[in-house]
Amino acid sequence: MNKQLYIEDIQSLFDDVQRSKIFEDQKMMTDAVPLFPVTQINTEYENQKKLNGFNLKEFVLSHFDFLSTKISIQRETLLPIDEHIEKLWDELTRTSYEEKGTLLKLPKPYVVPGGRFNEFFYWDSYFIMLGLKVSGRVEMMENIIENCSYLIQNFGFVPNGSRTHFLSRSQPPYFSLMLDLLCETTQEENIYARYHDTLEKEYAFWMNGIKKLEKGKSIKRVVKTIDGDILNRYYDAENEPRPESYLIDIEDNENAGEEFYRNIRSACESGWDFSSRWFADGEKIQTIEILNLTEVDLNCLLWHLENTLAKSSKLQNLAEKEDYYSGRAASRRQMINKYFWDQNSGTYRDYHIVKNTKTQSEHIAALYPLFLELADKEQAESVAEILERKFLHPGGLVATTRNSGQQWDFPNAWAPYQWLGFKAMKNYGFDDIAERIKNNWCSNVERVYHNTGKLMEKYNAVDTETIAGGGEYPNQDGFGWTNGVYLILKNN
Repeated sequence: MNKQLYIEDIQSLFDDVQRSKIFEDQKMMTDAVPLFPVTQINTEYENQKKLNGFNLKEFVLSHFDFLSTKISIQRETLLPIDEHIEKLWDELTRTSYEEKGTLLKLPKPYVVPGGRFNEFFYWDSYFIMLGLKVSGRVEMMENIIENCSYLIQNFGFVPNGSRTHFLSRSQPPYFSLMLDLLCETTQEENIYARYHDTLEKEYAFWMNGIKKLEKGKSIKRVVKTIDGDILNRYYDAENEPRPESYLIDIEDNENAGEEFYRNIRSACESGWDFSSRWFADGEKIQTIEILNLTEVDLNCLLWHLENTLAKSSKLQNLAEKEDYYSGRAASRRQMINKYFWDQNSGTYRDYHIVKNTKTQSEHIAALYPLFLELADKEQAESVAEILERKFLHPGGLVATTRNSGQQWDFPNAWAPYQWLGFKAMKNYGFDDIAERIKNNWCSNVERVYHNTGKLMEKYNAVDTETIAGGGEYPNQDGFGWTNGVYLILKNN
């Protein structure tokens, strides 16, 4: 059977499975593919669970298929790292031409982050594309863009991942940057005109609610400050435990604040799941308050989307639209400076829309205005000085300066921000810092690969004798964005 499955279709069974911990990994049940009609499975479950000797795990295994997701990449000998990555591109390639359980169908093949996954992930795919460019795999770059476009055209946005339970949220909007990357690779400027409608649809998703917005209020992903300025925030439409981390969320919800589940889900839309960046007390996940924040990274990415829409409008002689999007981009550029630049500390911070003040968290997303060349020379110099002093360690750039135990915090170094840091420093002529970012992180990746034969999702930037830990699941064989960023850095 290839019927599309929504978790709510099997909610009672799903709830019992996740609470009983019959699988070590909560993701197992979200990825299950029904072998029979869901109504039949539900009926049989309700009838059989009351019987003596009923075995829940046996019932599930006899009624669902579990697509092979756990690959273990074994090499007879330790290949040079670049050769290993070349083989990984094929081993991490998936297709989903038909609906299988919660897995959404997609028109083209794609590269997954690691061995645990069968689904396509949004912002991971941009950093995977960086490596595909180096490898000369232009067709796969085009496939990723086609899949993003298909999702935007069908759902209005690119979900966090290509599964039904991710249809309440997106991830950092990188589609316009993907088009830039493909245009740089192929020199085909008409790529912008071809996907103009897709760009507009994604923009409409992020701006949904703007017409009804009052000062000092937020609707979905749009914020209007008390001054009447428009900004954006991360958001998720649902206020329920995440199916893929169901029991973890239920347990964390004890003694938590209002809308805890929606705050947790909204942090997943940011890609930073999880970080002290989102916590009111900087320590405990129960104090998560991302719904009260508007973020520097998201607003920089949406500036890029507006700027790209202005460019694609100009290429098609759509003067009215060009003026509109140019105006939106110009306005947002001013707002980025007004709300996120902190003169006192000399860096960019997120903005608390309820307290009308900048947040205290020091985090690596302050790089975005430099990555997209929105900072002036003095701002860039200040951020670069802080980056070098507080974030750059022997194994790369850390995500934050606070050690909370969360995976998007000190001392972990994540691939995306090594590239953002390298490019940001290059953009403003800080070549020495850029080279140190590149060399420190790439050396760390090479060391871990030499010791384990694997490329990891994240690395410990401080203790270069260990492998980074933390997070909601074990380290995976892969890892997509590490492969991509390693290749692009080594070729720059």
